[in-house]
Amino acid sequence: MNFLYLKMYRKLKFVSLFSFAVLLTNSCQNNKDVVTQEREIVDEIEYSLKNELLNAWYPITLDTVYGGFLSDFRYDWHPDGPQNKMIVTQARHVWTASQASMFLSDKNYVKIASHGFQFMKNKMWDNEYGGFFMLRNRKGDAPDKPNPDEKTAYGNAFAIYALSAYYKLTGDSSALNLAMKTFFWLEAHSHDPQYKGYFNQMMRDGSLVPSDTKGLRKAERISVGWKDQNSSIHLMEAFTSLYEVWPDSLLRTRLQELLTIIRDTIVTEKGYLTLFLQKDWTPVSYRDSSKWLRKKRYYFDHVSFGHDVETAYLMLEASHVLGIQNDTCTYRIAKKMVDHALNNGWDNHTGGFWYEGYYLSNSKAIKIIDDVKNWWVEAEGLNALLLMSKLYPDEVEYYKAFEKQWIYLKKYLIDHKYGDWYEEGLDNSPRKKRAPKASVWKINYHNSRALMNCISMLKGESELDIQNN
Repeated sequence: MNFLYLKMYRKLKFVSLFSFAVLLTNSCQNNKDVVTQEREIVDEIEYSLKNELLNAWYPITLDTVYGGFLSDFRYDWHPDGPQNKMIVTQARHVWTASQASMFLSDKNYVKIASHGFQFMKNKMWDNEYGGFFMLRNRKGDAPDKPNPDEKTAYGNAFAIYALSAYYKLTGDSSALNLAMKTFFWLEAHSHDPQYKGYFNQMMRDGSLVPSDTKGLRKAERISVGWKDQNSSIHLMEAFTSLYEVWPDSLLRTRLQELLTIIRDTIVTEKGYLTLFLQKDWTPVSYRDSSKWLRKKRYYFDHVSFGHDVETAYLMLEASHVLGIQNDTCTYRIAKKMVDHALNNGWDNHTGGFWYEGYYLSNSKAIKIIDDVKNWWVEAEGLNALLLMSKLYPDEVEYYKAFEKQWIYLKKYLIDHKYGDWYEEGLDNSPRKKRAPKASVWKINYHNSRALMNCISMLKGESELDIQNN
């Protein structure tokens, strides 16, 4: 090698080494930026969970006169309304307080959870026929309405969910015993031994609701004898929680049964949930009907993006608790569900998931029929997006969407003045700024769970993001 070539070789070698050093420095800097960014998001979420969510709900919602929790509050947390007590609401409070106590290592929430547990046990459980009533009045007595003693699998599922968490927190065997009694009550009255799964609507004695029952809403009358995704996914959620503290063989069978039915039957080929099904799991659909009837029946066969992303998480949680090794099927379907929601129900411009979509018969394109951004949908979306980013780190769109979703929540959903979240995102629903903060159907379990899960995942403490199956 002559002198000129030697000089050029040394120069090129120096440039290559310098370029590599710059690349390495930039890579380290980018990694540092990501770590710093995640720490900042963790700090924000932790602050919001404690100060803007939990502190807004407790202790103001405790009913210190009749027990349990008050249900109705205005936008500024002034109590206002009938204060009826639904088992879903009461149970979700017990679950949230129990989880908050364990998550934050805060014993103050033990007292809150215990307060709610006592009301559930003493006022909402039916000592004559078994099972939890769906609705009581503020005092815990039968409400003044037709069919006042109705029971649902959905409501009893949330009771199991709460009792399991409360037992995990306190070790109170009476809570576990009540959860077990509820499971066996559902087994005796709600479970379908022929086609599997559970019927949702029941009378006080556990018999299935007749279609001519007084007080049934039109949708309830039409769907008598059907099965549905909503009660199914929340029974799976409840049985998952109960199995963690009571690994009973029949419970395991029913949990596995629900996971399989939801994953393989209720989830459609495109990756969204069938909302209602006949007892033999034939999907209910009005898509081939007239335009008039189709619009009248949207409730039964639309696409619910919030339930889809929530179910993706719940299926993975069930699979994990069951200890299923290399469960590629559940992981594949869960990913498919989040992908479908992200590709069809996500607002790429502002962030947030829309509420409802609809597929016309034989149509590949979806139509958004309700573009509001409901608070619980956005909470479940935040959780699902981060979970997918941890399970599939090479697919960067999940984390980008998670970041955008958190920015959206801070800007349009979290009430930084009065606390808690607006019922709907203010970008599409500005009038909701003064909507009630709480009702029997608006409670803090979706967003509390989402924020706690996200903190755990960002800190690398979640069990679900350890391995991509």
